[in-house]
Amino acid sequence: MSHAATPATTPPPPEQEIVLREVHVVDRKAAVIFSVLTVGLAITLLFGAQDGDTSFRLAAPDDFVQLPTVTVPSTVTAWVLILVCALCAGLSGWWVTQKRNTPMWLVVVFAVAWMTAFLTWAAAGGSIPVVGLLGGALALAVPLVFGALGGVLGERSGVVNIAIDGQLLFGAFAAAMLGSLTGSTWVGLIAAMAAGLLVAAVLGLFAINYLVDQVIVGVVLNVLIIGITSFMFSQVLAPNAATLNDPPRFARLPIPLLGDIPLIGPIFFRQTPVVYLLYVTVALVTWALWRTRWGLRVRAVGEHPKAADTVGIKVNRTRYRTVLLAGAIVGMGGAFYTLVSVPQFNREMTGGAGYIALAAVIFGKWDPIRATLAALLFGFASNLQGVLSVIGSPVPSQFMLMLPYVVTVFAVAGLVGRSRAPAADGVPYSVDGH
Repeated sequence: MSHAATPATTPPPPEQEIVLREVHVVDRKAAVIFSVLTVGLAITLLFGAQDGDTSFRLAAPDDFVQLPTVTVPSTVTAWVLILVCALCAGLSGWWVTQKRNTPMWLVVVFAVAWMTAFLTWAAAGGSIPVVGLLGGALALAVPLVFGALGGVLGERSGVVNIAIDGQLLFGAFAAAMLGSLTGSTWVGLIAAMAAGLLVAAVLGLFAINYLVDQVIVGVVLNVLIIGITSFMFSQVLAPNAATLNDPPRFARLPIPLLGDIPLIGPIFFRQTPVVYLLYVTVALVTWALWRTRWGLRVRAVGEHPKAADTVGIKVNRTRYRTVLLAGAIVGMGGAFYTLVSVPQFNREMTGGAGYIALAAVIFGKWDPIRATLAALLFGFASNLQGVLSVIGSPVPSQFMLMLPYVVTVFAVAGLVGRSRAPAADGVPYSVDGH
């Protein structure tokens, strides 16, 4: 009787030492960008040196405390600051060799030194109104900040909001029309919020309910809003400009004591109610997103919707409500155009600001505070274009026109470092979980 051969049991392998190595990814982008910008500015000074002094006016004529004007020799000061920039670039490169990322404080030091060097060279023989430069930058950044906050909320919940520009434009249109009809700036502001919410509702309907590609829906909505508002402007607003396109404007409301703080007061605390509302909105969105149960649910459906669904969170309902809230916030940014900046509506007056706000969301790594700072950076770049034109800078006008977009590209591609969007960002979620 034959017996089947039983396979020999292989002895267990000898115990092996398992070594776990932590993989630390070092970002070299900051060091490269620092070096390129420093060399570029140095070459500019070598071939375009200017004689004279540059004055930095630190106070407005009506300030309670008059800070002295700082006057420096243009060429010497610019070269000293370039050396500071080179030192920052070398320090960033050394940190890369030590497998460490460039800290944010070094980025700030480099940015301030480089920009001051550039302004010192560009305004040689003239003066820079620091209060006007920074105050104007804040004004131009207001719609961008509102748009960026709406983008952060939408993407944290898993919905990509390409339609920010359409929400800003429709909000500006509604604010101008309803503000003109009622003669009330606050009614115009509420109308702008409702207009932004309406665009967000359409976005949510197709992107969340019908699972349509979110990027395509956003682009289509932008084109649709441009078409609607352009048609309404030419056929309705322009023929009846006195009654339908002449909205009141928010007046500046200086805050007592705070508005008298040297340099800071005129920039931040002598603003319109819309800007003060922006401060409150940034604080509330940041607190709600990171410190409340609602914010935890929003982030959960943006990171892992199926896991959120298993613990009883209504994924699509949460996304829909968040997108609607984001649309109302973006609409407030649209109201700034017609109730503060320009007292009437014009075709495509946002000028693609929604796309820059979307870049600020990425630059800010989907964080409300960082996105706000990124929007302020882009606003500064936009205002710098106008200031350089006024002082007669030798910088070509074509470069000044493209300056905000150059800063946007460098910021998103270079200085942002490694960033990760929410895991389920742009991924639709059906009721059955597929």
